[in-house]
Amino acid sequence: MIQGVQLDLISEERLSRMTSMEKIRLILDEVMEGNIVVLERGLAPEESSKLIEMTMMEITPDGFSGIEMETYPGKNTSGGLFSRIFGKQQAPAKLTVIGPANQLKMLRKEKDLLSAWISSR
Repeated sequence: MIQGVQLDLISEERLSRMTSMEKIRLILDEVMEGNIVVLERGLAPEESSKLIEMTMMEITPDGFSGIEMETYPGKNTSGGLFSRIFGKQQAPAKLTVIGPANQLKMLRKEKDLLSAWISSR
């Protein structure tokens, strides 16, 4: 049997075809199995909040220990002053890394670099 950590890279295209709850359930199920999930485009703020809320309900003393999640923004895609005033600004693309809290430790975060340490179970 191969030893190591499974890394799932999920494209923006796949995520765009899913509802918020489908995204959250996919991420939570994968992380609970001990996998690391990398999203090409991050979650909306409401989705991130719901993921954290659902994670808290799944934590058990001798089982699932929760998640570690880190995101950095891509290029700013704002359309200018009028777009910001009228709320039509697009959210910038993001890369998000999510994994079990007992396996994934974020070491460093910069505007263009996420550095993580991943251990096997």
